[in-house]
Amino acid sequence: MTHHQAYRRIGGNSAAGLLILADHATNHVPADYDALGLPKEAFGRHIAYDIGIEPLTERLAAMLDAPAVLSCFSRLLIDPNRGEDDPTLIMKLSDGAIIPANHPLSPAERRRRIETWHRPYHMAVDKAIAEVAMAAGKAPLVVSLHSFTPYWKGFRRPWQAGVLWDTDHRAVHPLIRALENRGYVTGDNEPYDGALKGDTMYRHCMRNGIPHVLLEVRQDLIGDRRGVDEWAGVLAPIFAEMNAMPDLHEYQIFPSRTGAYE
Repeated sequence: MTHHQAYRRIGGNSAAGLLILADHATNHVPADYDALGLPKEAFGRHIAYDIGIEPLTERLAAMLDAPAVLSCFSRLLIDPNRGEDDPTLIMKLSDGAIIPANHPLSPAERRRRIETWHRPYHMAVDKAIAEVAMAAGKAPLVVSLHSFTPYWKGFRRPWQAGVLWDTDHRAVHPLIRALENRGYVTGDNEPYDGALKGDTMYRHCMRNGIPHVLLEVRQDLIGDRRGVDEWAGVLAPIFAEMNAMPDLHEYQIFPSRTGAYE
């Protein structure tokens, strides 16, 4: 297992061709940031990280013997699932919570956060993708894991899981079908749209023609060890089945709904 202040890597059998990513794995903020001026309880909320995703990623990596890359910083510090020029890269306000240390933000501090946290994480993802591709001798299948809140602005979200995507459907339809066949209420580009210019899937997979899928699991379903074990038990055989599909290991570039690639 490799540790860096911006990311953590879990080793696995790269030759199998599967890589797991967790952009929002932890709620960690370095001590010198003084919790960004927020109360302690803010870091137990979804605004700070994707609840349940770190243990789910660890469990799936172990069950599938798959390498994984996990971020080691809160998205309140800087969001790795945004491009460097995205206005929501460093949030001033998140679901009603004002983040005092993020506004005003000097250009030097913005640069420091990009260079210390954001860029090293993405360099680690690039390296992991290259290693899996070389070991497997084919395009890797990249699975990105996230979680979402059961309620949003008073609306009870009915989905137990959601599959987010842009236009590369190759890994999307098999995953939705497998979850629905097991009786799970699964959103197709719900509760969010998966087309976002500069995000992790766009940056590493869409632009390079790499098969990929982003899975969102509802947080109350993976908020404890029992839930994590249950969902890992559901997902591990699905991902293993998908990883055995030849067309999920071919390079094919699909046009993005966000516009032309740069």
